[in-house]
Amino acid sequence: MSIHLTERQRQVVRLTSLGCSTEETAAILGLAVSTADNHKAAAMQRLGTDKAALLTRLAIKYRISSLKDKLSAAEKRKSGRKNDGWN
Repeated sequence: MSIHLTERQRQVVRLTSLGCSTEETAAILGLAVSTADNHKAAAMQRLGTDKAALLTRLAIKYRISSLKDKLSAAEKRKSGRKNDGWN
């Protein structure tokens, strides 16, 4: 099964799967929070889920993210996130 997401939707799904909030995702990608939320909602609809936990599993399944994936230093800086033990 092939899932077609836009590049921006893939970016939002990846960041969500890494535990970023919509606000952090928006800061990292330079988007308005509402725009990031719209991309997330559209991606979730295409992936057939309304649950963030399942979105993470689907991100791994469709190789949008991996278990070894982490936020880059620049992404951490833009989000304001400190080292939380995961990223």
